[in-house]
Amino acid sequence: MELSNDPNATIPNPDAPFGAPESLPQPAKPSWWSNLGSALRELAETLILTLVIFLVIRFAVQNFRIEGLSMEPNFHDGQYLFVNKLLYMLQPPQRGDVVVFVPPNNNSRDFIKRVIGLPGDRIEIRSGAVFINGEALNETYPLNPASYSTGSLVVPPDEYFVLGDNRNYSSDSHSWGTVSKKSIIGKAWFSYWPPQMMGLVPDYTSAAGK
Repeated sequence: MELSNDPNATIPNPDAPFGAPESLPQPAKPSWWSNLGSALRELAETLILTLVIFLVIRFAVQNFRIEGLSMEPNFHDGQYLFVNKLLYMLQPPQRGDVVVFVPPNNNSRDFIKRVIGLPGDRIEIRSGAVFINGEALNETYPLNPASYSTGSLVVPPDEYFVLGDNRNYSSDSHSWGTVSKKSIIGKAWFSYWPPQMMGLVPDYTSAAGK
């Protein structure tokens, strides 16, 4: 064993593990550009996720503002609703549903009415009372009845007969005919304005039977 005579020689640390270096190199600190790139990447991921969520929501839900008095006493002028657009991709509209649709008369705004007649139904209105296939329709939801009568009409395939709840003051199927399924945007689902009317739209599907 030889001893060094070099006065600048480093004396080994007796407490260090055998063969271990006295000190390890410290990792380099990330540069300013590296930090900026990481932040921009996180921002882009957040924006993309937000956009995807927004598109999914818009695909399934649409907001709608009621204009006019045709759905009184259940819906009011200036009331805002969310419309469920996804539901009718999974099932057909049901009798009693309140739907938003593009009217067949090419009106510049969407309409909101209640589904009364389904495909294949024979519809007739006698002094305001609705008859389906010869039987009076049991309408348990609030409404302002009609005073008019109509002739008999058979609802074509993939078409629906719709009426406003304020029957004498509604432009609907009694005056311009049925609505095609492809024209129906969705079902009225949730009222969010004004605040005192906030809540789920009542479902009268089972109540509107023959």
